[in-house]
Amino acid sequence: MLDHTSENRSVSRVQSQLTPPSDLVSELLLGMRLNGLNYRRIQMTPPFGIGIGTVEGRAQFHFVARGPVILRTADGSEQRLETHDAVLLPRGGRHELLSAPDLPSRDIVTYEAVPLCETVGAIKSCCETTCRSQDALIFSGCMDFDLGAMQPLVAVMPEMMHVGTLLGREPEILPMLEAMEREARMERAGYAGILARLADVVSASIVRGWVECGCGDATGWVNALRDPKLGRVIAALHREPGRDWTVAELAAEMGSSRSVFAERFLEMTGMSPVRYLTELRMRLAAQWIGREKLPIESVAHRLGYGSQAAFSRAFKRVIGQAPGAVRAALNPAEQHS
Repeated sequence: MLDHTSENRSVSRVQSQLTPPSDLVSELLLGMRLNGLNYRRIQMTPPFGIGIGTVEGRAQFHFVARGPVILRTADGSEQRLETHDAVLLPRGGRHELLSAPDLPSRDIVTYEAVPLCETVGAIKSCCETTCRSQDALIFSGCMDFDLGAMQPLVAVMPEMMHVGTLLGREPEILPMLEAMEREARMERAGYAGILARLADVVSASIVRGWVECGCGDATGWVNALRDPKLGRVIAALHREPGRDWTVAELAAEMGSSRSVFAERFLEMTGMSPVRYLTELRMRLAAQWIGREKLPIESVAHRLGYGSQAAFSRAFKRVIGQAPGAVRAALNPAEQHS
């Protein structure tokens, strides 16, 4: 007779081995920022094809308020999106929205977008003799996707993240999708801004669901997060990035010798512990200096550097720009202040 209790325990053990520790999940999500830059409410009468080419490093979100719509990526793969479907492309990239497979597309920037509010425009290309219930209705957003200190995680995310895979685990997303459909269809006062905020929340929920499910089938660096012992070390580094860590202290966190720890860390992450800590510090520094506008001197001190000059050298080596240049790029009004 099959022992279902033992079987369930075995499944639980496998799942726990594939899922990052809960404290590390918190670290993964702590620095997440998903800020919408440009949204469009798109209403099209079939047949149609829309080409979208997002800027490198920008995520793209699509919600289908009335479908179906085919999403075709640059490699030719297709995903059918029904009404209530939402997808996030965390790295953006060239793709198309089509009313049917094999249709040509027209670049979205060639359509006139009528401003609805500061960040939302409306694109409408409809046949007057067709009933409006036949039109496809899509709400799309280009987003600045920043995971803070965990930015490398974006590189191992799937090309396309579909909300349907999360509804069983996070049923609270469904009312948000239903609200988006109502707002997109009814066009009540203030609907554009409401849609934009809902799009941000749904996108963040998609990312959170993927992380909490163990980061899917991602490998490489993510395996270090799944490793119970190395995961502890990485969590410790993220909790105290400014601490003057030694290899011996990190090895103690893992519960091994220095040589075993250093070899294991390099094997799993592709870099030495010292390099990992330096890159972690510089990613945090770029966020604090650029987005949070903290003084460069205080950031250097906060991250354990005894002098601003030493910090600036490390920053430029990792980021490729001086700290002041990063601040000026994100805050142009301060360039001459």
